[in-house]
Amino acid sequence: MKIKKIDLFELHLPYSGGEYGLSGGRIFTGFDSIIVRLTADDGTEGWGESTPFGPNYIAAHARGARAGIEEIAPHLIGRDPREGDRINDAMDNALLDHNHAKTAIDVACWDLFGKSVGLPVYTLLGGTTGKRLPTISSIYAGTPEDMRARVAKHRATGYMGHSVKVGALDSEGGPALDAERIAAAMADRQPGEYYLVDANGGLIPETALRMLRALPKGLDFVLEAPCATWRETISLRQRCNVPIILDELAQEDGDIAKLVALDVADGIGLKISKAGGLTHARRHRDLCRAAGLTISVQDTVGSVLSAASIFHMGATVPERMLRCVLDPRDMVTVETGSFDAPIENGGVMPPNKPGLGVTMNLDLLGAPETSWEE
Repeated sequence: MKIKKIDLFELHLPYSGGEYGLSGGRIFTGFDSIIVRLTADDGTEGWGESTPFGPNYIAAHARGARAGIEEIAPHLIGRDPREGDRINDAMDNALLDHNHAKTAIDVACWDLFGKSVGLPVYTLLGGTTGKRLPTISSIYAGTPEDMRARVAKHRATGYMGHSVKVGALDSEGGPALDAERIAAAMADRQPGEYYLVDANGGLIPETALRMLRALPKGLDFVLEAPCATWRETISLRQRCNVPIILDELAQEDGDIAKLVALDVADGIGLKISKAGGLTHARRHRDLCRAAGLTISVQDTVGSVLSAASIFHMGATVPERMLRCVLDPRDMVTVETGSFDAPIENGGVMPPNKPGLGVTMNLDLLGAPETSWEE
């Protein structure tokens, strides 16, 4: 089997909540999605997606995804899409870093592989645990009352986890406001719920410690990506009694090894596009399992293809180590395809269908923006 053609589609995904707020005053109203279709020489198709946050999330994000794929795609024509490590070697040789650009192609290869052998992607990644995956909401930074209401809304639809965004500047209310946000979001906590307090690297040790000391005692949560640098995170780790998990700092395989060697954190937020796709995400999963680190399988944002890749990877993580998965479908207003994976009984399961199990809406996508072929 060989890759005969690569098609690239672009689509804007408006945010379903109007404005999505991150630390440092970062605001997003929508996201630019890159969708890739790989066609093999026998006609089998594989689909993948990369939908980054904007250009001030991590380096080379946003519209850099298209530029990266334009560099990579010509080097993949004629290669076997089922040889994931070799595909990733070829992408790395064509373009350094830019994991988010490589994600759409890598995921499409796994989708195509699964369809070619009639197996779901989770089987190819090691096999499903057969357990429903607890889903987590994404509660953008707003007023404490609004954040409490949005947690309740997501709880009512079956979410067992909640990612509470913090990182207010002092001019916006600072650590005191963030402490109020956390307390409000957790005010109605139910048995079995899991809470992340996510700063997306927007705190420094001083502001993180001030925030934590302003909280009521007894709140059970983990602190995700508190600081933007390794030095700041290590400094906070030495003085913090709250579990820490890394996100933006844990992008490459070597970052996970560094995390373990320095004992910087207790787990990771494994974002598929940040890792570079399912091939590298699988490595991160295995490194975390060996080191006893917890995993939350997520992505920056996305539509059904992103949701599918998250669920298939999440299905392979042992239950005791998996904290939650993100369902990005409710974060955007556009349905790019059909995917039979409803949230039921406190969780979600990927369908037992070949590949990712997604049927794309070709009328919505329209004609490819760019194509490469033999």
